[in-house]
Amino acid sequence: MPELPEVETTVRGLRPVLDGARVTNVEPRRGDLRRPFPADLRQVMTGAVITGLGRRAKYGLIHTDRDRTLIFHLGMSGRWRVDPGEVLPHDHLIIDTAGGRRVALNDPRRFGSVDLWPSGELDAFPGFAALGPEPLGPELSAKWLKGALAGRRASVKLMLLDQRIVAGLGNIYVCEALFLARISPKRAAGSISLARLERLVEAIRAVLLSAIEAGGSTLRDYARPDGELGYFSKQFAVYGREGQPCGCGGIVRRYAEGGRSTFWCPACQRS
Repeated sequence: MPELPEVETTVRGLRPVLDGARVTNVEPRRGDLRRPFPADLRQVMTGAVITGLGRRAKYGLIHTDRDRTLIFHLGMSGRWRVDPGEVLPHDHLIIDTAGGRRVALNDPRRFGSVDLWPSGELDAFPGFAALGPEPLGPELSAKWLKGALAGRRASVKLMLLDQRIVAGLGNIYVCEALFLARISPKRAAGSISLARLERLVEAIRAVLLSAIEAGGSTLRDYARPDGELGYFSKQFAVYGREGQPCGCGGIVRRYAEGGRSTFWCPACQRS
């Protein structure tokens, strides 16, 4: 599933194509993805000027001058294709601009979504209502984590995947951040000191920024809007490396928790 770096990479790839452009045509090529396309999607977007693009957690935001924002989620296999030479069977939404550019939302598994929401009320969008702070924003701090994790006996790995604690973190990047911070994923979340949480916040940001710079991770179907693959997977320190040596001399291990695989090095992530 595309995670925060993949969505951020997608938004950055769409920005030079769409930002400031006037939409001339919107074509939903089926009735739904994970849920139906908004009934007024074509009416609202056709003729609108795109005033900016952004991201909240794992959602992309396309703002317009009509006080409506198109909110998209890439689901498990979604990606935007820029100026496609042909329309493919899984291109489920086409947007054309006055400048002659075209973007197509391609989603073979159809687990993605497209919504329209009042731009001034985005905090009330159901997908955003209970989200914690953005991991790349100033709101995420060791002090915030200390309060949010206080008294929690569940593992820090599971707590970091809780979107109410930190918005947008996914399995890959939590594994990598905990490794970089040298914190055991099995450690009870509420028992971690403020100093270690400081190190964890720095690690979260470092891992995410490195992944964004690399264009995300190529897992299954993900590609950037320009069609290029993301290469952060080549930099994984522990994720997907079960049985391989760690730089400390230990061996990377895997265990399952909460329906997900956790990769870690017991030698250097002892506590």
